Amino acid sequence: MPDSIIRSLRVDVPLRLGQTMRLLELGSGDTAARFTDDHVRAAFRAITGPVSFRLDAASGQVDLEAWGPGASWLADHAAAFIGLTDDPDALEPRHEVVRQRHLRSKGLRIAASGAVYDSVVHWVVHQKVTGKGAARSMRDLVRVHGEPAPGPLGLRLGPAPEVVAGLGYEDFHPLGIERKRAEVLRNVARRVSRLEEIIEMSPAEASSRLQAFPGVGPWTAASVVGTVLGDPDAVQVGDYHIPNSVAWALAGEPRGTDERMLELLEPYRSQRRRVVLLLKGIHAPRYGARSEVRDIRGV
Repeated sequence: MPDSIIRSLRVDVPLRLGQTMRLLELGSGDTAARFTDDHVRAAFRAITGPVSFRLDAASGQVDLEAWGPGASWLADHAAAFIGLTDDPDALEPRHEVVRQRHLRSKGLRIAASGAVYDSVVHWVVHQKVTGKGAARSMRDLVRVHGEPAPGPLGLRLGPAPEVVAGLGYEDFHPLGIERKRAEVLRNVARRVSRLEEIIEMSPAEASSRLQAFPGVGPWTAASVVGTVLGDPDAVQVGDYHIPNSVAWALAGEPRGTDERMLELLEPYRSQRRRVVLLLKGIHAPRYGARSEVRDIRGV
């Protein structure tokens, strides 16, 4: 069995480990990744290299075991990785629905994955498509072009940057990824070192750097900054559902624009992403027919 790095972290605050880690979207496309209440298994590409890990929570501590070139980096950043450096009490609820959900969500923390490249790939694949379609594309991308993760857990990594950079459009098409997203993925893969510099930046600087890449807009940048840096204020402007959900939850309005959403979230500035996460599951009334899921793989 390959050598591993082991760390134990004392946990003196409420922590819902599985729920917190699921927000990071790690292991996207890997059918072997596991996220339960007290146990997590996944793999990703840290800035120092691939790493697979397992987390086990019990008796006021979380045990981490990690394998691969990225294991030391993960061990050094373990506290932020599982959300222990987050401060949920920084949120001051101003709406009853936020107050109630904040009370019921003790232990849900905003963690920082540090998984820059994997996160960008995940969110680019999710651009302008249904969640179901994006999940299918991620599974196929990992299965066809990915590689085994280090360690004994039987996990898989998504394709390395050099692999993605070398793919042609015809390689993406069977995965349900059209030319526009394929070009974004190829471009970020070619400039991954420039991309990964955001790990040392402020959220605002990181967002600007990300949006300097063609095809990476405010929605994708906020999604990456929120999960990679653990920014509790990153708002996904341009999302199809979130403005309506926020308007319905905070103002009883069945439809909302990005501008209205930002207006309603303004009292929570610095904690706006946290509020959006707390409101997850609140759906505005639906009008009209649902959009059809379009499968381009056989086109």
